[in-house]
Amino acid sequence: MIRAGIIGATGYTGVELVRLLSGHPEVSLSSLASHSYAGETFSGVYPAQTDLCDMELSVQDPEKVAEVSDVLFLALPHGHATEAARAGLARGIPVIDLGADFRFRDKKVYETWYKVAHPGEDLFPKARYCLPEINRQEIPGTAIVGNPGCYPTSVILGLAPLLRRGWLDPASVIVDAKSGVSGAGRSLALGSHFTEVNDSIRAYGITDHRHTPEIEEQLSRVGGTPVMINFTPHLVPMTRGILSTMYARLSEDLTDEVLREAYMEDYGNEYFVHLLPENIFPRTKWVYGSNHVHINLKADRRTGRVVVVSAIDNLVKGASGQAIQNMNILMGLPETTGLTAAPVFP
Repeated sequence: MIRAGIIGATGYTGVELVRLLSGHPEVSLSSLASHSYAGETFSGVYPAQTDLCDMELSVQDPEKVAEVSDVLFLALPHGHATEAARAGLARGIPVIDLGADFRFRDKKVYETWYKVAHPGEDLFPKARYCLPEINRQEIPGTAIVGNPGCYPTSVILGLAPLLRRGWLDPASVIVDAKSGVSGAGRSLALGSHFTEVNDSIRAYGITDHRHTPEIEEQLSRVGGTPVMINFTPHLVPMTRGILSTMYARLSEDLTDEVLREAYMEDYGNEYFVHLLPENIFPRTKWVYGSNHVHINLKADRRTGRVVVVSAIDNLVKGASGQAIQNMNILMGLPETTGLTAAPVFP
């Protein structure tokens, strides 16, 4: 059995890792570390896990967690992953960072957008951005996995087939994305209180959301040319899910049939990514609690644009499920192991 340690086990991505890994046939949980709840049981913090995971939570000591683990998951806020990553590397075990600290190649880009100094630039050569459906072949042997962000996952998978073929004007991309409140994390904040969110929708991070450079960097890699986007996320009164609607100018006159063929070529053999039937557009409810991605698109012949819509569960394919997908690849397991549960509906 693969021993999995989690640092930051009581945040929303941490508890999702515990839920999914508890059902993974090749994994045993070796250590659950928490800054806020050390000494308590996991099921005491999350009673939904009663008799399923009653492990005692330890202090966040990276060296001790790494010592009893074969893979180390970091479910920490940005700016806090470097020490734990060093502990994992010292033990020779792979580190999977669900935060933003190892998603970028350029320290200056990270520090500009995240407003904190990065103490681990020397580790960048050991890290790799790992979105399996895009760069699967680069993942085996990776020492530090930069697990993609939730919004970027939905956008990159949505636009990659078009950019890869040079079919989009790279300066014309507009992304309108909507997320459930769990994306804000478990910490108390006025903006995520029930009375602030219920019966309302609001845009935030307008022109300066931190996921913008991640999306641009990865889309530029896919397309082989610089991509600059307008990205506007919105908070909507639901618990889980991201729906991204993307608009871009087509570089040539293409029919829906040709566009759909491209997506089938790229994703037809992917277990988790699904091109929906024509004129059936994604809903977050259809991927709830799963590692699946739903995509559809339509050419607007009148404006010369294409509209692409994607839906994911932000805590699964947008975070913890994707982290496990990456772990499976690193450990030589079938990529779908522990992730085949169907979405919860209704």
